[in-house]
Amino acid sequence: MLIRKPNSIDGSDIPSSEITPKEKWLNRRSLLTGAAAAGALALTGSRVADLLSPARSVSAAGATEKLQTVKSPITTTGEELTTLKDITSYNNFYEFGTDKGSPSQNAGGLPTRPWSIKVTGLVKTPKTIDIETLLKMHPLEDRTYRFRCVEGWSMVIPWVGYSLSELIKQCDPLSNAKYVQFISYFNGKIEKWAPFGYNWPYTEGLRMDEAMNPLTLLTLGLYGDTLPNQNGAPVRVIVPWKYGFKSAKSIVGLKFTDKQPSTTWNDQASNEYGFYSNVNPNVDHPRWSQKTERVIGKPFYAQRKPTLMFNGYGDFVASMYNGMDLKKYY
Repeated sequence: MLIRKPNSIDGSDIPSSEITPKEKWLNRRSLLTGAAAAGALALTGSRVADLLSPARSVSAAGATEKLQTVKSPITTTGEELTTLKDITSYNNFYEFGTDKGSPSQNAGGLPTRPWSIKVTGLVKTPKTIDIETLLKMHPLEDRTYRFRCVEGWSMVIPWVGYSLSELIKQCDPLSNAKYVQFISYFNGKIEKWAPFGYNWPYTEGLRMDEAMNPLTLLTLGLYGDTLPNQNGAPVRVIVPWKYGFKSAKSIVGLKFTDKQPSTTWNDQASNEYGFYSNVNPNVDHPRWSQKTERVIGKPFYAQRKPTLMFNGYGDFVASMYNGMDLKKYY
C-alpha cells in the first residue's frame, strides 16, 4: 500500500495509486530493476485497440521509427491514454501554423537528420551533442504524463525519453549556472507559417532545480516510436507540472546562464504567460479560467474535469516553490 503524501501548497496532488513513490524513482537502480514491473501498470486503463488500430499510422509530416524502450516507474498510471491520432493532429506548433490541425499538415519539411544540440553559456566546455548520442546516452523509458495546455485542454500522453538531468550532467554546467534556456529550430523558408510579430526562434527556460527534477523529460519519442514532426521532432522537453508551452519543441540549443533567460511567450505577453507557468487552477489566465480543463478525445459529456494543482504532480515538485507567492510568480 502506498501512502499519500499531501501537497504542501494546497493538498491537490496526484493520487498515490497513480505514480511510483519518490524514494523509488530517485534511486537509479530501482528505476532499472523496477522497470519491468512498472511496465505492467503504465498502460493501465488504456485502450489496447488504440495501439493496434489504423489511428496508429501518422501523417507524412511525422514519419516515425520504432524505439527500444524500458518501462519507467516515473509514470502516471490508471488513466486512459489519448489516441495517437488525437495527439498528432491537435497541436500547438506556431512555426507551422496557428490552427490546431496545421502542424500535422505543414511540418513534413522539418529536417530531423542530421540533428544536434549546441551547448553554450556557463559550462566547463561548450560542445555539440548529436541526436544519435542522445538516443544512446541513457535507456529510453516509456513514461506517461498528463499534459495540460494553457488554453484549457489536456491529454494523457505516453512519451519516450529519460530525465533531462542525464543530459545536463553531460553538459558540465558551472556552479553559478542558475537557469537553462532551450532554443528551438527555426528556418523561415521551412517554417514559413510562423506568424509575424514573434521573436523567432522559439525559446523557453527553466530554473536549474526544475530542469534537474527527475520528472522533467528529455523527450525523443511517442507511443514507442520516434517523435512525429508535429510533436517536436526529433527532441524536445516535457515538464508535466507546467503548462504545455514551457515544453520546448525541436531543440537545437541549450544555454546555461546565471540570469533568468528570455522566453518567447513571457516576452510576448508577460501579463498572460509568466516565466514559471505552473499549472494552477487558482490563478486564471486574464482571458479565461484555469479551474477546469477539456480532455481531448473524451465524449462531449465527459470532457470537462477539474484542473489539479501542479497538474497533479504536487508531491514531487511543490517543495521547489516553498515560500514563493505563486500568484505573483505565476
